[in-house]
Amino acid sequence: FPDSMTNFILVTHERVPARAIFDALKKEQIYVRYFDQPRLSNYLRISIGTREEMEELFAFLEKYLAE
Repeated sequence: FPDSMTNFILVTHERVPARAIFDALKKEQIYVRYFDQPRLSNYLRISIGTREEMEELFAFLEKYLAE
């Protein structure tokens, strides 16, 4: 990722829709922002949290996206 002055990243996945990832994360009580708006509807805004929160997110995404 390029240097940033923000505490979040805006991400998308090449084959899994952002809404599907958002719903799966929400079921696991991992909260990110989803914007149901034109141009943003296939992106998630992920705020940078604690190391533990980020590790939990990464572990979930690795498992979920491998399926």
